Amino acid sequence: MRKLANSELDRLDIDAFRASEKTPIIIILDNVRSLYNVGAVFRTSDAFLIEKIYLCGITGTPPHKEIRKTALGATETVVWEFAENTIDVVNELKKEGVIIASIEQAEGAILLQDLKPEVDKKLALVFGNEVKGVDQKVVSASDLVIEIPQFGSKHSLNISVSVGMVIWDLFSKINYR
Repeated sequence: MRKLANSELDRLDIDAFRASEKTPIIIILDNVRSLYNVGAVFRTSDAFLIEKIYLCGITGTPPHKEIRKTALGATETVVWEFAENTIDVVNELKKEGVIIASIEQAEGAILLQDLKPEVDKKLALVFGNEVKGVDQKVVSASDLVIEIPQFGSKHSLNISVSVGMVIWDLFSKINYR
């Protein structure tokens, strides 16, 4: 086996990325404090053609060297917007018919592997603060809660890992039926 060179990867340039059909998923970051996590979310969102990222509350915004370090240019491709309050974004998206799903451990949560996304509906995924998780007001306003099953002693994943797992799972369910 031989590793592929970058020139063999058929990467989209910025204009081609912006013009491409997007995966009907929106990411909402609710008070994420680590700029490295924010950058990693941008990079993962670029990889799976995510429609948009909302950066809410204390979540850092580009340009910032820590975001740039992990995003590797994805802040130039993925559409993003800052919002002071996560709940305002959630309420506005709900008015537009977007399904809101908080990624959290909560009563009545659907395990990620059991989720069957509606392919004709847009989905907004809310990921929370590294310590406090998704704000309870946002969880309460969500249409559903998705839980990533965990079996060790911590029952906690880094937000950038959670984003990667959930996006890949949903992307594969939407695109590989």
